Amino acid sequence: MSGKLLESIPIWLAFVLTVALVLLSIRGGVCYGRFRKKRWGKDTEGAVSTGVGASLGLLAFILAFTFGLTASRFDTRKTLLLGEVNAIETAYLRASLVPEPHRSAVRELLRQYVDIRVELTRNPERIEEAIRRSETLQGQIWSHVTALPELELRNPPLAALFVDSLNEMFDFQTKRVTIGLFYRIPVAMWIVLLSLTIFSMFGIGYLFGMSDKANWLLVVVFSLAFSLVILLIADLDRSGGGKPGIIKISARPMTDLQQRIK
Repeated sequence: MSGKLLESIPIWLAFVLTVALVLLSIRGGVCYGRFRKKRWGKDTEGAVSTGVGASLGLLAFILAFTFGLTASRFDTRKTLLLGEVNAIETAYLRASLVPEPHRSAVRELLRQYVDIRVELTRNPERIEEAIRRSETLQGQIWSHVTALPELELRNPPLAALFVDSLNEMFDFQTKRVTIGLFYRIPVAMWIVLLSLTIFSMFGIGYLFGMSDKANWLLVVVFSLAFSLVILLIADLDRSGGGKPGIIKISARPMTDLQQRIK
Protein backbone atom coordinates (compact mmCIF):
# COMPACT_ATOMS: atom_id res chain seq x y z
CA MET A 1 0.00 0.00 0.00
CA SER A 2 1.55 3.32 -1.05
CA GLY A 3 0.84 6.90 -0.06
CA LYS A 4 -0.24 7.72 -3.61
CA LEU A 5 -2.75 4.87 -3.57
CA LEU A 6 -4.24 6.14 -0.32
CA GLU A 7 -4.48 9.69 -1.67
CA SER A 8 -6.16 8.47 -4.85
CA ILE A 9 -9.17 7.31 -2.81
CA PRO A 10 -11.89 10.02 -2.76
CA ILE A 11 -12.67 11.29 0.72
CA TRP A 12 -16.32 10.16 0.51
CA LEU A 13 -15.25 6.66 -0.49
CA ALA A 14 -12.77 6.56 2.40
CA PHE A 15 -15.66 7.38 4.75
CA VAL A 16 -17.88 4.63 3.30
CA LEU A 17 -15.06 2.08 3.49
CA THR A 18 -14.34 3.01 7.11
CA VAL A 19 -18.01 2.61 8.08
CA ALA A 20 -18.09 -0.77 6.31
CA LEU A 21 -14.86 -1.85 8.02
CA VAL A 22 -16.19 -0.97 11.48
CA LEU A 23 -19.56 -2.64 10.90
CA LEU A 24 -18.01 -5.80 9.45
CA SER A 25 -15.52 -6.03 12.31
CA ILE A 26 -18.28 -5.71 14.90
CA ARG A 27 -20.47 -8.17 13.02
CA GLY A 28 -17.60 -10.64 12.83
CA GLY A 29 -17.05 -10.31 16.57
CA VAL A 30 -20.75 -10.88 17.28
CA CYS A 31 -20.83 -14.03 15.15
CA TYR A 32 -17.66 -15.41 16.74
CA GLY A 33 -18.90 -14.58 20.24
CA ARG A 34 -22.18 -16.42 19.67
CA PHE A 35 -20.39 -19.38 18.12
CA ARG A 36 -17.92 -19.63 20.98
CA LYS A 37 -20.66 -19.28 23.61
CA LYS A 38 -22.74 -22.01 22.00
CA ARG A 39 -19.80 -24.39 21.68
CA TRP A 40 -17.70 -23.77 24.80
CA GLY A 41 -19.90 -21.68 27.04
CA LYS A 42 -19.63 -18.09 28.15
CA ASP A 43 -16.19 -16.58 28.79
CA THR A 44 -15.36 -14.68 31.95
CA GLU A 45 -16.82 -11.28 31.12
CA GLY A 46 -14.35 -9.32 33.26
CA ALA A 47 -11.28 -10.65 31.46
CA VAL A 48 -12.77 -10.03 28.02
CA SER A 49 -13.91 -6.53 28.97
CA THR A 50 -10.42 -5.71 30.26
CA GLY A 51 -8.84 -6.77 26.99
CA VAL A 52 -11.34 -4.85 24.88
CA GLY A 53 -10.96 -1.79 27.10
CA ALA A 54 -7.17 -1.90 26.73
CA SER A 55 -7.39 -2.10 22.93
CA LEU A 56 -9.91 0.76 22.83
CA GLY A 57 -7.63 2.85 25.03
CA LEU A 58 -4.70 2.22 22.70
CA LEU A 59 -6.89 3.05 19.71
CA ALA A 60 -7.94 6.32 21.36
CA PHE A 61 -4.28 7.19 21.97
CA ILE A 62 -3.33 6.56 18.33
CA LEU A 63 -6.33 8.58 17.14
CA ALA A 64 -5.40 11.51 19.39
CA PHE A 65 -1.76 11.38 18.29
CA THR A 66 -2.67 11.21 14.60
CA PHE A 67 -5.19 14.02 14.90
CA GLY A 68 -2.65 16.19 16.71
CA LEU A 69 -0.10 15.54 13.97
CA THR A 70 -2.46 16.48 11.14
CA ALA A 71 -3.83 19.52 13.00
CA SER A 72 -0.28 20.77 13.56
CA ARG A 73 0.55 20.45 9.86
CA PHE A 74 -2.71 22.17 8.95
CA ASP A 75 -1.72 25.13 11.14
CA THR A 76 1.73 25.13 9.53
CA ARG A 77 0.18 25.34 6.07
CA LYS A 78 -1.91 28.33 7.15
CA THR A 79 1.17 30.03 8.60
CA LEU A 80 3.12 29.43 5.39
CA LEU A 81 0.29 30.94 3.35
CA LEU A 82 0.42 34.14 5.41
CA GLY A 83 4.21 34.15 5.20
CA GLU A 84 4.15 33.83 1.42
CA VAL A 85 1.60 36.64 1.12
CA ASN A 86 3.84 38.92 3.17
CA ALA A 87 6.93 37.90 1.19
CA ILE A 88 5.26 38.58 -2.17
CA GLU A 89 3.98 41.96 -1.02
CA THR A 90 7.41 42.91 0.31
CA ALA A 91 9.02 41.93 -3.00
CA TYR A 92 6.38 43.94 -4.87
CA LEU A 93 7.06 47.04 -2.77
CA ARG A 94 10.84 46.69 -3.00
CA ALA A 95 10.59 46.39 -6.77
CA SER A 96 10.23 50.18 -6.65
CA LEU A 97 13.94 50.28 -5.78
CA VAL A 98 14.95 49.04 -9.24
CA PRO A 99 14.97 51.24 -12.34
CA GLU A 100 12.65 51.00 -15.30
CA PRO A 101 11.85 49.01 -17.36
CA HIS A 102 12.70 46.26 -14.85
CA ARG A 103 10.45 47.74 -12.16
CA SER A 104 7.25 47.47 -14.20
CA ALA A 105 8.21 44.08 -15.62
CA VAL A 106 8.93 42.57 -12.20
CA ARG A 107 5.71 43.93 -10.73
CA GLU A 108 3.69 42.50 -13.61
CA LEU A 109 5.32 39.10 -13.12
CA LEU A 110 4.51 39.27 -9.40
CA ARG A 111 0.87 39.99 -10.24
CA GLN A 112 0.82 36.87 -12.41
CA TYR A 113 2.49 34.97 -9.57
CA VAL A 114 -0.37 35.91 -7.24
CA ASP A 115 -3.00 35.19 -9.91
CA ILE A 116 -1.74 31.60 -10.17
CA ARG A 117 -2.29 31.08 -6.46
CA VAL A 118 -5.77 32.58 -6.49
CA GLU A 119 -6.75 30.43 -9.49
CA LEU A 120 -5.46 27.36 -7.66
CA THR A 121 -8.05 27.83 -4.91
CA ARG A 122 -10.78 27.40 -7.54
CA ASN A 123 -9.10 24.47 -9.30
CA PRO A 124 -6.99 22.62 -6.70
CA GLU A 125 -6.53 19.62 -8.97
CA ARG A 126 -4.32 21.76 -11.25
CA ILE A 127 -1.62 22.10 -8.61
CA GLU A 128 1.13 20.50 -10.73
CA GLU A 129 0.49 23.00 -13.51
CA ALA A 130 0.49 25.86 -10.98
CA ILE A 131 3.87 24.75 -9.63
CA ARG A 132 5.38 24.66 -13.14
CA ARG A 133 4.01 28.09 -13.99
CA SER A 134 5.29 29.50 -10.71
CA GLU A 135 8.77 28.13 -11.34
CA THR A 136 8.74 29.65 -14.83
CA LEU A 137 7.79 33.04 -13.40
CA GLN A 138 10.52 32.74 -10.78
CA GLY A 139 13.06 32.27 -13.55
CA GLN A 140 11.73 35.29 -15.42
CA ILE A 141 11.81 37.44 -12.27
CA TRP A 142 15.36 36.36 -11.52
CA SER A 143 16.46 37.22 -15.05
CA HIS A 144 15.61 40.84 -14.26
CA VAL A 145 17.75 40.66 -11.13
CA THR A 146 20.77 39.48 -13.10
CA ALA A 147 20.21 42.35 -15.53
CA LEU A 148 20.72 44.94 -12.78
CA PRO A 149 24.50 45.12 -12.18
CA GLU A 150 24.34 48.91 -12.30
CA LEU A 151 21.99 48.97 -9.29
CA GLU A 152 24.32 46.72 -7.30
CA LEU A 153 27.30 48.90 -8.12
CA ARG A 154 25.49 52.14 -7.36
CA ASN A 155 23.67 51.11 -4.18
CA PRO A 156 24.53 47.63 -2.81
CA PRO A 157 22.18 47.88 0.24
CA LEU A 158 19.16 48.52 -1.99
CA ALA A 159 20.12 45.66 -4.28
CA ALA A 160 20.48 43.34 -1.28
CA LEU A 161 17.04 44.32 0.05
CA PHE A 162 15.37 43.50 -3.25
CA VAL A 163 17.24 40.23 -3.74
CA ASP A 164 16.55 39.11 -0.16
CA SER A 165 12.81 39.69 -0.58
CA LEU A 166 12.79 37.57 -3.74
CA ASN A 167 14.79 34.79 -2.08
CA GLU A 168 12.32 34.72 0.80
CA MET A 169 9.40 34.57 -1.63
CA PHE A 170 10.99 31.66 -3.50
CA ASP A 171 11.70 29.86 -0.21
CA PHE A 172 8.03 30.05 0.79
CA GLN A 173 7.06 28.45 -2.52
CA THR A 174 9.38 25.52 -1.77
CA LYS A 175 8.10 25.15 1.80
CA ARG A 176 4.44 25.24 0.78
CA VAL A 177 4.96 22.65 -1.96
CA THR A 178 6.97 20.34 0.30
CA ILE A 179 4.63 20.47 3.30
CA GLY A 180 1.45 20.64 1.22
CA LEU A 181 2.23 17.76 -1.12
CA PHE A 182 4.77 15.48 0.53
CA TYR A 183 4.30 15.69 4.29
CA ARG A 184 1.61 13.13 5.05
CA ILE A 185 0.70 10.64 7.74
CA PRO A 186 3.06 7.67 7.16
CA VAL A 187 1.45 4.63 5.58
CA ALA A 188 2.68 2.53 8.50
CA MET A 189 0.66 4.69 10.90
CA TRP A 190 -2.48 4.21 8.79
CA ILE A 191 -1.89 0.44 8.86
CA VAL A 192 -1.51 0.46 12.65
CA LEU A 193 -4.61 2.63 13.04
CA LEU A 194 -6.76 0.43 10.81
CA SER A 195 -5.44 -2.76 12.42
CA LEU A 196 -6.27 -1.48 15.91
CA THR A 197 -9.69 -0.45 14.64
CA ILE A 198 -10.41 -3.96 13.37
CA PHE A 199 -9.22 -5.62 16.60
CA SER A 200 -11.08 -3.19 18.86
CA MET A 201 -14.35 -3.35 16.93
CA PHE A 202 -14.10 -7.14 16.75
CA GLY A 203 -13.69 -7.16 20.52
CA ILE A 204 -16.78 -5.00 21.00
CA GLY A 205 -18.75 -7.35 18.75
CA TYR A 206 -17.41 -10.33 20.69
CA LEU A 207 -18.78 -8.86 23.92
CA PHE A 208 -22.15 -8.30 22.24
CA GLY A 209 -22.15 -11.88 20.98
CA MET A 210 -21.37 -13.27 24.43
CA SER A 211 -24.10 -11.24 26.09
CA ASP A 212 -26.75 -11.71 23.36
CA LYS A 213 -27.57 -8.01 23.73
CA ALA A 214 -26.33 -6.47 20.50
CA ASN A 215 -27.94 -3.05 19.99
CA TRP A 216 -27.51 -2.50 16.27
CA LEU A 217 -28.80 1.06 16.33
CA LEU A 218 -26.05 1.89 18.81
CA VAL A 219 -23.55 0.01 16.67
CA VAL A 220 -24.47 2.00 13.55
CA VAL A 221 -24.31 5.33 15.39
CA PHE A 222 -20.95 4.40 16.89
CA SER A 223 -19.63 3.33 13.48
CA LEU A 224 -20.67 6.62 11.89
CA ALA A 225 -19.17 8.68 14.73
CA PHE A 226 -15.88 6.79 14.63
CA SER A 227 -15.71 7.03 10.84
CA LEU A 228 -16.28 10.79 11.00
CA VAL A 229 -13.18 11.11 13.18
CA ILE A 230 -11.16 9.12 10.65
CA LEU A 231 -12.64 11.28 7.87
CA LEU A 232 -11.57 14.44 9.70
CA ILE A 233 -8.02 13.17 10.12
CA ALA A 234 -7.75 12.13 6.46
CA ASP A 235 -9.19 15.43 5.24
CA LEU A 236 -6.84 17.49 7.40
CA ASP A 237 -3.93 15.41 6.13
CA ARG A 238 -4.84 16.13 2.50
CA SER A 239 -5.63 19.84 2.87
CA GLY A 240 -3.39 22.01 0.73
CA GLY A 241 -2.34 19.08 -1.43
CA GLY A 242 -4.49 19.68 -4.47
CA LYS A 243 -7.18 17.17 -3.50
CA PRO A 244 -10.85 18.16 -3.17
CA GLY A 245 -11.90 18.00 0.46
CA ILE A 246 -14.20 19.32 3.13
CA ILE A 247 -11.67 21.33 5.15
CA LYS A 248 -9.86 24.02 3.21
CA ILE A 249 -7.36 26.72 4.04
CA SER A 250 -8.90 30.12 3.39
CA ALA A 251 -7.26 31.92 0.48
CA ARG A 252 -8.58 35.29 1.66
CA PRO A 253 -5.08 36.69 2.43
CA MET A 254 -3.95 35.91 -1.14
CA THR A 255 -7.10 37.31 -2.77
CA ASP A 256 -6.75 40.47 -0.68
CA LEU A 257 -3.16 40.81 -1.89
CA GLN A 258 -4.35 40.36 -5.47
CA GLN A 259 -6.67 43.32 -5.04
CA ARG A 260 -3.98 45.48 -3.42
CA ILE A 261 -1.42 45.07 -6.19
CA LYS A 262 -3.73 45.37 -9.19
